[in-house]
Amino acid sequence: MSISSTRPLSLPPLRNLLVVGGGGREQALAWALRRCPEVGKIWISPGNAGTVNLQGCDSLEVAEGDHEGLIRECRTHNIDLVVIGPEAPLAAGLADKLRREGTAVFGPGAEGAQLEASKAWAKQLMKEAGVPTADHWTVTSEEEGLAVVQQLRRPLVVKADGLAAGKGVTVADTVDETTAAIHDAFEGRFGSAGEQLVLEERLCGPEVSVFALCDGEQMVLLPPAQDHKRLNDGDHGPNTGGMGAYAPAPLLDQEGLEQVRKLVMEPTLEALRNRGIQYRGVIYAGLMLTKEGPRVIEFNCRFGDPECQTLMPLMGPELARILQACALGRLAEAPPLTPIELCSACVVSAADGYPDAPRKGDPIEISLNVDQSEYQQLQLFHAGTRHTFDGVLETAGGRVLAMVAQATDFDQAFTKAYEGLTQVRYEGMQFRKDIGHQVRAPKLS
Repeated sequence: MSISSTRPLSLPPLRNLLVVGGGGREQALAWALRRCPEVGKIWISPGNAGTVNLQGCDSLEVAEGDHEGLIRECRTHNIDLVVIGPEAPLAAGLADKLRREGTAVFGPGAEGAQLEASKAWAKQLMKEAGVPTADHWTVTSEEEGLAVVQQLRRPLVVKADGLAAGKGVTVADTVDETTAAIHDAFEGRFGSAGEQLVLEERLCGPEVSVFALCDGEQMVLLPPAQDHKRLNDGDHGPNTGGMGAYAPAPLLDQEGLEQVRKLVMEPTLEALRNRGIQYRGVIYAGLMLTKEGPRVIEFNCRFGDPECQTLMPLMGPELARILQACALGRLAEAPPLTPIELCSACVVSAADGYPDAPRKGDPIEISLNVDQSEYQQLQLFHAGTRHTFDGVLETAGGRVLAMVAQATDFDQAFTKAYEGLTQVRYEGMQFRKDIGHQVRAPKLS
């Protein structure tokens, strides 16, 4: 999309914003949106221990699932724009309820959120749109799933159909692992999210994440990012919500990004329109770059986490206006996106026991002051943190913190991020040492 930077701005005033969610993604969004000179105040609901000290932002003690409470806060604070971070409130129809109240919302309604909330629904949409993706089989019982495995006799990717907090996917290496994953899902491992499964052919190639900001008709693409799902170095261990990321990912140059727009993003948005869905939010395509071209692994209906933390420091002050324009269906009136031309690196620190049984309540010591001038290109975004009644900062979730840094090259950016993590301490702290290995120079032994 090409928009003239000289076109006069005709969008409504944008003074008060509400970001819904309590993770690192939401803190990063608020941090970036406050750069807009027209924005006066940002509220985050419910926020976390890090959002409390974010300049220009206040936390609200309203859970993301309390739709009526959030509607009341929008009225109380005269909110001009709501940005919904997590997938659960989107799938539950929060955006629909806010729009009925006359509030501008960046985030799809419940119908559009099925892109993520039902992998079977998304697969059917891709088939209708001609979007390239892996072959798949939707099954509703263990018997059906095992029959598919018996017929194919090869390992598959096993996906819970519904929302499983980023942990509902098993990339099996053997037929036995495939069988076990199917059994575990139908035994209740993912609750109602696993009552239906999507079995997929395994694809081969590097993965990359592409984000399209959509107003229902048009879109603008962000720089591509790449995250690291496995818990341990060398891409070993269980899948997680994401242990780190970097952007812009050189896997996709501008020509490659345009190919993704034409093959994936535009047909998907058109297919949504054909179903009567005005999709106003972000379409997140998780892609695998195969020898045959890009293939969609999955769609999400929100910003990735931790890709969002990685990308937000690269966004200019126009981001808030672009999200507002998307929310109003008026992207053509937004200023152009002008990403900062730096490399951004993100390393996530997790709690002991993550991802299966993360330990909570460990005190966190942070000796890093990211507000000092020498740290202008270093950010510490909180995720699973909270303050006790007596003010002690402690762990409160699986992924605890994200250290993010920018520099002119990835080696410098990751050096800064890892140096920053040396100034964070809590019992059982774990993080990967090889995030960004694809773009960092190999160390000499």
